[in-house]
Amino acid sequence: MPVVKKCKKKSKRTLDNVLEPVNFKQEEIKRKKHTRLIKVLGEEDESVKLLEDLVFGAEEELVERLGVGSEEDSSAEASGDSEPEAESRLQCPAERKAVWEDEDDGVIEEVDMTQRFREDLKKSDAESRMTNQKLQQRLKEHCIDNTQFPVTIIQKTDMVFSVLICFKGDNEEEEGDEEEDDEDTEILRKTGNYVGTSTSLPKGIIKLKKCLNANNEKPGEDRLTTVQFHPSAQVIMTAGLDHSISLFQVDGKSNPKIQSIHLEKFPVNKACFSANGEQVVATGMRNKLFYIYDMMEGKVLPVPSVQGLNEQRVKEFEVSPDNEFLLLTGSSGFLHLMTMKTKEVVRSMKLNGNVCATAFTADGGKVFAHSEEGEVYVWDVRSSKCLNRFVDDGCVRGTSLAVSREGLYVACGSQSGVVNIYSQKACLQDPAPKPLKAVMNLLTPATSLRFNPTSEILAIASRAADEATRLVHIPSFTVFSNFPMFRRKTIYRAHCLDFSPNSGFYSVANNKGHAVLFRLLHYKDF
Repeated sequence: MPVVKKCKKKSKRTLDNVLEPVNFKQEEIKRKKHTRLIKVLGEEDESVKLLEDLVFGAEEELVERLGVGSEEDSSAEASGDSEPEAESRLQCPAERKAVWEDEDDGVIEEVDMTQRFREDLKKSDAESRMTNQKLQQRLKEHCIDNTQFPVTIIQKTDMVFSVLICFKGDNEEEEGDEEEDDEDTEILRKTGNYVGTSTSLPKGIIKLKKCLNANNEKPGEDRLTTVQFHPSAQVIMTAGLDHSISLFQVDGKSNPKIQSIHLEKFPVNKACFSANGEQVVATGMRNKLFYIYDMMEGKVLPVPSVQGLNEQRVKEFEVSPDNEFLLLTGSSGFLHLMTMKTKEVVRSMKLNGNVCATAFTADGGKVFAHSEEGEVYVWDVRSSKCLNRFVDDGCVRGTSLAVSREGLYVACGSQSGVVNIYSQKACLQDPAPKPLKAVMNLLTPATSLRFNPTSEILAIASRAADEATRLVHIPSFTVFSNFPMFRRKTIYRAHCLDFSPNSGFYSVANNKGHAVLFRLLHYKDF
């Protein structure tokens, strides 16, 4: 049977092939090669997984793996394992290098120091530009020098805004108090409103809000010549060429009218509260007749003549802070002191030229007088003695005068619009005082000046042009940039201005018969 024989031969050859001797050396080489390949692939997979854990999470597994790896490393060191075997158990990723480097990183950037936010940090005019590193050091020095008050400095560069905040600290304390350090650290870990507002008025931008006009219920039919806040009550008074004097309650919302009186054929040139706030004195435009309105009794008392007063007309006057005298401005440089009780002149003073403005000091003991010729006189009220006399620096024709309530400053306005601010102490002692600052923001005559009660603001205005009014920050002597409102006519021609007793409100009387009212948000009280 040929088929059976053929199959037997084939099976015999297959068995012979199986029983052939094996080359163990070649097999060992192949096994080692496969082992190395598997090892490399395993390490690559482990590093990829480690990277995925770092990027996408799995913190707990990562921490456990790192902990196990550290233990294995320590056991490997103790048992004397070879370095390749220890590395094979756990391989940490190498330190990553930057993919791309900016060529400008090494360039030293300089900052412009002429901007107003950085002017206070300059030590000399030569420091017009400064490197970032030097500016940071200067900010730290400035912070250390001003540790008496909380300071907030904003550094503005072309690319970055950085804020440096210095908190008040005791220079005599050591750094050993651990509890205080812990509290400070806890504060710095959180975000919140930890920096309170400073009590002093900041410069640059003043926070204010325009309110309803103070005399909205009864606007003037002609231009207003007077706006004044009551010295103690929340009341404002307006007067003008429409022969009327009106009182309004100031609340910033409706400002209701309290009372209004009409003076027949008497256009009011100026009206003023007495120091105690019980009376109103009003002078006219044409003669020496003036009125006293007693608010307590509701009576209007005309004063047709004053004993000892030889003047044809009386327009300008000032009430002394002690409510004892009325300072009347006469012609040919005369000033007359009239007593409020007896309505008679007790003494007179004479200037060279014509008087353009006068003001009492806060204690009422001295009088400052500015002449149209640009000279300033200081008089003693009790003795009528001239204490000092000087020329207003650069003034050709004087127009206005103001004295701060705190007794610190004197401001003199001129026909050119320049307002010189002096130290009041220098005006009393120096025969030729130099102004602390010459404010040149007005281009028309500075006809109205007024310090606020805290001597932090000087309001200046001119009746010769619309919106010609500014608010000057004291003591930096810089003008607030956001007043008046840009490209919005709200004030028109200012003829008089005043601050409320606690600087909460500011009002301007204009030629439209309106007393424009502003709320100064920095001050909390009326």
